[in-house]
Amino acid sequence: MAHAHVNHFFKFPLEVKLKVQKQHGSLWGYSSAHAERFTSRLPWKETLSFNFHEKSVSNQSGIVVDFFESSLGKEFEQMGLVFERYCKEMKRVGLVIMEILGISLGVEKCYYKDFFKDTSSIMRCNFYPTCQDPNLVLGTPPHCDPNSLTILHQDQVGGLEVFVDNKWKSVQPRHDALVINIGDTFTALSNGIYKNCLHRAIVKRQVERISLAFFLCPKEDKVVVPPQHLLVSNSRIYPDFTWSDLLYFTQNHYRADHATLQNFTLWFLSSKQT
Repeated sequence: MAHAHVNHFFKFPLEVKLKVQKQHGSLWGYSSAHAERFTSRLPWKETLSFNFHEKSVSNQSGIVVDFFESSLGKEFEQMGLVFERYCKEMKRVGLVIMEILGISLGVEKCYYKDFFKDTSSIMRCNFYPTCQDPNLVLGTPPHCDPNSLTILHQDQVGGLEVFVDNKWKSVQPRHDALVINIGDTFTALSNGIYKNCLHRAIVKRQVERISLAFFLCPKEDKVVVPPQHLLVSNSRIYPDFTWSDLLYFTQNHYRADHATLQNFTLWFLSSKQT
């Protein structure tokens, strides 16, 4: 159902989509590519991004429903409800994965799960139009996600590629499976034990593609620091920072690529010294 709503939205005339156009400096809304942040092989895609967190007052409508109604009108309430439920389920899945990751690292079972309970996460719907010469563009250029965990559901077209063993390998879509990516923030939270995933999206000549990406993020002011257990026999790799620090860096100083975390660390430490 979520895929159907996304497909319906991106088929609207441009003037409808521009009602929720992403404003400069904002993460939320519709964009016809992040052209201002890439200098070559521009992203050949459209996106719709919105925030997700669970309100403490139970009788209020959810933040996703509010986003769709306030931006596009009451007639988009159903779409908002669908994505409100989708985000809640993706958060639930994300917390289970965090618990498993904690166990794998030998830390307290609920350490990471508790860290992300009050998450303020990002939902992004991606639409990749057809392209007459797909070799000239990329749907999304190579990058690692700056957030902690990405939970992706692809349609059956395919186009996601990961960089493994010095070559790009296709991630074949399955309707009954989710793709899980480790992001920069969890790399820092694991003191570099879990590696971020370099990936890209290609486009097709004759068929469109849709994907749904849920980015699990810490609350903006949460300090990203690995548990002491991981520092006993290993030196600290990254400094203490907040999710808002890294987000500010990627939105204002540096587009996400394969070396975001390393360059952020240099920028962050130098900014602290000044």
